Amino acid sequence: MPTPTSQSESSTSQFRDESNSPDLLLLAGILLIAINLRPALSSVGPLVEPIQQSTGLPNSLIGLLTTLPLVAFGIVSTLTPLLTRRLGIGGTLLGAMVLLAIGTAMRSVSSVFTLYLGTLLLGVAIAFGNVLLPSLTKRNFASRGGAVTSLYSATMGLGATIAAGASVPLADGLGWRGSLGSWAVLSLFAAVVWIPQVSRLTRSEPNRSFIRAMKDLGASKLAWQVALFMGLQSLTFYVVLAWLPAILTFRGYTPSFSGWMLSLSQFMGILGSLIIPTIAGAMREQRGVVWFLTIAEAFSLVGMLIAPNGLTVVWVSVIGFVLGGSFGLALLFLVIRSHDAESATELSGMAQSVGYLVAATGPTLFGLIFDYTGAWTWSITMLFLVAALKLAMGLGAGVAKSV
Repeated sequence: MPTPTSQSESSTSQFRDESNSPDLLLLAGILLIAINLRPALSSVGPLVEPIQQSTGLPNSLIGLLTTLPLVAFGIVSTLTPLLTRRLGIGGTLLGAMVLLAIGTAMRSVSSVFTLYLGTLLLGVAIAFGNVLLPSLTKRNFASRGGAVTSLYSATMGLGATIAAGASVPLADGLGWRGSLGSWAVLSLFAAVVWIPQVSRLTRSEPNRSFIRAMKDLGASKLAWQVALFMGLQSLTFYVVLAWLPAILTFRGYTPSFSGWMLSLSQFMGILGSLIIPTIAGAMREQRGVVWFLTIAEAFSLVGMLIAPNGLTVVWVSVIGFVLGGSFGLALLFLVIRSHDAESATELSGMAQSVGYLVAATGPTLFGLIFDYTGAWTWSITMLFLVAALKLAMGLGAGVAKSV
């Protein structure tokens, strides 16, 4: 059995060997996977009205189209390390892209059953990508973690932005089912491009059992702070993704304008994802960044609550930037709060499992509060409480130590 020193030297040697190989191709593959991880989710919000008109589904079941993938994220994320031990990171990501294409394409079939089954399958596929991109970053780009995290989190935002803005125009030509299913083409392309990486990303033997890893993480206060920060920022993100067009339509805006406002928020999220992790990654501690994001989020929530319609573009832009930056920061925590690629996979799996189960309650609860009160005021007020809890978790996760 190799000693800890020899393992460390082997890991360093492997990183150097892989660093001398075409890392740009690996980075391109990572970005192509990243751009596939949000269109299947962000394409639903702008199409709520035609989906309801066609299927007769109530708001609660429409909300399930956003909630169901989050539940899949929560269940599958923790189990991802088990799959990577058999297939490796490269093989798991290839399978994820194929499954994503299948699930997305199933939503174009004229059946409510396939609509929800496809949504569940694509949620499982996206979960694998969510967990493994931080692990790949830790393994192959450890010294550039902040920059690479910025790039792929921004690319995820780009995918969400394009899908949110293009969903209605695509539906005009293909129908809402065709619009939802069209993103399978992008997933298939990513699978083809990723094939060469399967043999390149060699598997390594785990240093501890899966059960031991989960026990250690479950006993770590820092791991729970990272996980809950991930969950709370995701809760707000998916509430905005699911309900922002409905809020704006309720205030008298057209569905088209409301869809483009969602697209604007996603575009500003790209900027947040590019800027925040890069800055935070250069810092020893990230507590100041957490404070900045919280203050900006509070400003945007006040705007969402009371601002006149003329300032809609402002608060939509701010909330988008904050959510993109918070997401990028959460992904960065997975990299800088772990000490190697194996622990990054384990922390990522645990944090995203807990986090997305927390997030899954958001869109449905937000909609239920509106159904009960008949106004968005109390639903939006709930997000202030979420922001306060997120601040507490972020201040803990921002301390310079590792699990």
